[in-house]
Amino acid sequence: MKTLRVDLGDRSYPIFIGSNLLCNRELIMPYLGNGRVVVVSNELVAPLYIDRINRLFGDMGFTSVILQDGEQFKTLDSVNQIYDHLIMGKYDRNTTLVALGGGVVGDIAGFAAATYQRGIKFIQIPTTLLAQVDSSVGGKTGVNHQFGKNMIGAFYQPQCVIADTDVLTTLPEREIRAGLAEVVKYGLINNSRFFSWLDERSEEILGLDDQCVAELIHVCCEEKARIVSSDEKEAGVRALLNLGHTFGHAIETATGYGKLLHGETVAMGIVMAADLSKRLGWLDSNDAFKVRQVLEENFGLPVVPPRGITIERYFDLMSSDKKVEQGKIRFILLKGIGQAVIEGGVESELIEMTLGAGDELCV
Repeated sequence: MKTLRVDLGDRSYPIFIGSNLLCNRELIMPYLGNGRVVVVSNELVAPLYIDRINRLFGDMGFTSVILQDGEQFKTLDSVNQIYDHLIMGKYDRNTTLVALGGGVVGDIAGFAAATYQRGIKFIQIPTTLLAQVDSSVGGKTGVNHQFGKNMIGAFYQPQCVIADTDVLTTLPEREIRAGLAEVVKYGLINNSRFFSWLDERSEEILGLDDQCVAELIHVCCEEKARIVSSDEKEAGVRALLNLGHTFGHAIETATGYGKLLHGETVAMGIVMAADLSKRLGWLDSNDAFKVRQVLEENFGLPVVPPRGITIERYFDLMSSDKKVEQGKIRFILLKGIGQAVIEGGVESELIEMTLGAGDELCV
């Protein structure tokens, strides 16, 4: 087992990475406190791990809230299901919510924990690759609105994150590939050696080689922990973690939540960011093509956004994004592989060229 720490003073917490951690009762007990436990999961994940959860919490009389599965259910209605359960069960401020699932479950449960009785404890047990390498770490919680992704939420840190690599074997291949978009993101932000390693080891990674998977989760979590520790609420450098997300969130909202996986839209967004970086003269053409190649050919991700989203629709959605500052759309762009920058002054004409590039992105 590997252990990392997100250093945030009295809100600091560990990240545990390894196999068979869901059977390690001693690992989780110190983070539960003295109150009751409520497990929040979804209809797909809960049946897979009910036996292990019973072994962890069975003698504590835990209860559960089982949500519907999918990004389209990442709404205030789902949060209300948790509130109803807690209020009707007379759960107090000593309660701990345990988020067992992917990024959607973690975000919903975390937001419920942040707001129920002005804050109760919660623990992240991510069961997807995307959640293990990214969304479970850093304290971003929240839900979607019909006009924008993650527009309602809070920064609220968990007590700990338990990333059990064994659970990845239950994931569909599409989910594994979607998670790898966020993994590639970390290589592009400021770790070109990691990007090269992902390129070289892609077959082993897709085959869920134990050593490769543990290493990539560790590298991503280590980098995110470092960034979050220095900028918890995204006032500066943490914005770099949004590489691909300005375009990606627009695609996700425009196509309807749940039709594309979050990681798939991030892959599209990363390629669009690389294309725009090339048009600015910042990213070498060969490097821009390499970004697309690793995502598309090595990891089998879609990189061309769906047809039918107009340039006007893109601008409307991107101008409503949380990353807009003083009316300017802020993009995370590349001045090289491993050299991401925040830029809010890109000319509209260049953005429109990228939005209209289609199959020719980064080519």
